[in-house]
Amino acid sequence: MGRHYIDCREVPSDSNCTLALSADTEDELESAAAQHAVAVHGHQDTPELRAEIRKAMHAGNPPA
Repeated sequence: MGRHYIDCREVPSDSNCTLALSADTEDELESAAAQHAVAVHGHQDTPELRAEIRKAMHAGNPPA
């Protein structure tokens, strides 16, 4: 099983967030990304948000 990541740089935002998160499992990454989206970007933790997070996940490690 490989790593998975999500990169805020791929999503335009007012804050110009440059955070990239990675984890060994999609479930762990989903949880961390949802927490970040709520705390930093002001989103509500909804099933729709988590579905969008899943769609934005990539296999491997984030680029430098």
